[in-house]
Amino acid sequence: MNILQINSSARSRGSESTRVAERIVERLLASRPGARLVRRDLATDPQPVLDEAALQALFTPPAERTPEQAARVAIDDRAIAEVAAADVLVLAVPMYNFTITTQLKAWIDAIARAGVTFRYTEQGPEGLLTGKTVYVALARGGRHRDTAADTQVPYLRTVLGFLGMTDIRFVFVEGVALGDEALAAARQDAERQLVELVD
Repeated sequence: MNILQINSSARSRGSESTRVAERIVERLLASRPGARLVRRDLATDPQPVLDEAALQALFTPPAERTPEQAARVAIDDRAIAEVAAADVLVLAVPMYNFTITTQLKAWIDAIARAGVTFRYTEQGPEGLLTGKTVYVALARGGRHRDTAADTQVPYLRTVLGFLGMTDIRFVFVEGVALGDEALAAARQDAERQLVELVD
């Protein structure tokens, strides 16, 4: 089994979403001897944003790309290759201003490439990153699960599903900014969830 862990907090240390993602990975590794883990921290190894230069590079035929364009495309190729090789993805996803982080959005923009990770057919779009399980560790300062304020779950279900990843399992740690007791309760509840989902 190949496991890909993506930490998307702006903090490389002290992130609650990263802590929960690490717990998921621990359980996966414990139950699957020989599993291989690739971990990417977008705080210390960020994915470049999709800007005009990146778009020009992507839409230039490979043989005609400048060295700079080829190098830019190679960065996104790496991200795609990591996802393609993974059997299981573990995403650490904090909530920033009711949505995902800039770091995670840049990574998603990199792996969503027409003709590579999805394609358009006469029957509609078809995701090509199939056969994968995705665990998403969602950390929120408040409590937003199953409310209109939770834009993360619908978005992630949509975009990951569009790419072919439909087995998505969410672990919530909520209320982490509401005091020590709330944080302790949130961690305990998250542990219960991940035991059920990972096992």
